[in-house]
Amino acid sequence: MRILTFFVSCILLLFNAAAQVRWVLVDSLYQPLPNGVHVYRTDDPVEGKPNIAYYVRVNLKNRSLQFLADTTTGRRLTPLGFYQKNAQPLLVVNTSFFSFTTHQNLNLVMNEGKVLAYHVHDLAGKGQDTLTWRHPLGSAIGIFKDRKADISWQYTDSSMRYPLALQKPISPFRDKVNHYKAKRFFETATGHQPTARLPLRPVSWRPQTAVGGGPVLVQEGKVSITNNEELKFAGKAISDKHPRTAMGYTSSGELIILAVEGRFPGIAEGLSLTQTALLLQEIGCVEALNLDGGGSSCLLINGKETIKPSDKEGQRAVPGVFMIKSLPK
Repeated sequence: MRILTFFVSCILLLFNAAAQVRWVLVDSLYQPLPNGVHVYRTDDPVEGKPNIAYYVRVNLKNRSLQFLADTTTGRRLTPLGFYQKNAQPLLVVNTSFFSFTTHQNLNLVMNEGKVLAYHVHDLAGKGQDTLTWRHPLGSAIGIFKDRKADISWQYTDSSMRYPLALQKPISPFRDKVNHYKAKRFFETATGHQPTARLPLRPVSWRPQTAVGGGPVLVQEGKVSITNNEELKFAGKAISDKHPRTAMGYTSSGELIILAVEGRFPGIAEGLSLTQTALLLQEIGCVEALNLDGGGSSCLLINGKETIKPSDKEGQRAVPGVFMIKSLPK
């Protein structure tokens, strides 16, 4: 039995090694880059399918770097439009999900400690459930004054200066109420948690910059996708392959920004959420978050595209971005 276990372990180790992709440093294509910022590219296949992806590794402790977010009101801009609007920052990447009709961000966006956009916590039922509402928490990644990153699940409301956050996901609840204020939301949610014994006690979450999306992909260094808690993708959509944008951070204090090309058969087919999570785990993320993907996925470094956007028109206009600016020395 011990011999069999040994051989099985060896096979698993070989499989895991084969599953990892090789990343190539491509800093020379995106100069000038400040200290502590590096760009990597891979075209290694994932599970036998063609793949192209880039990620940026950023030292959060570098005081010459500013981490910012920007939004629009009643309109959308392409990432290149945000680049031009914001005096050509080092990095621009798409972030939250949004409404094509109202151009509204549907997730939390914060800049310089101020909330610019809010999570949607009330989802109207469909079909036979048209008289009911589902109430999930949203997730976001934040960067704080001490230049540490955190991913949590937040309740946001325009009546509050700061979001209220939990460090663990909770199950959404369903009823006939179309909206709850913060206190009542957590009181009601407590009674709907399968294993809850104590009231949910959120804390005030006060990052300088934050961008939301979902679901969370990596927690405590392990692949753990909270799609059921956040209600982002229905049915088997979690396994569909698309262009992806994601952000996370490492235990050594590095921000990771990932962009995956997709929807180009035979060239780059995109990744599922699980494949994206595994990629982020391999890179070293202890926590990581999915952001809006598909045609919205776009990562610019010094104004240059990394992945090729999948929309035939090119970059899709979006209402919110995350940015990094390099301060002059």
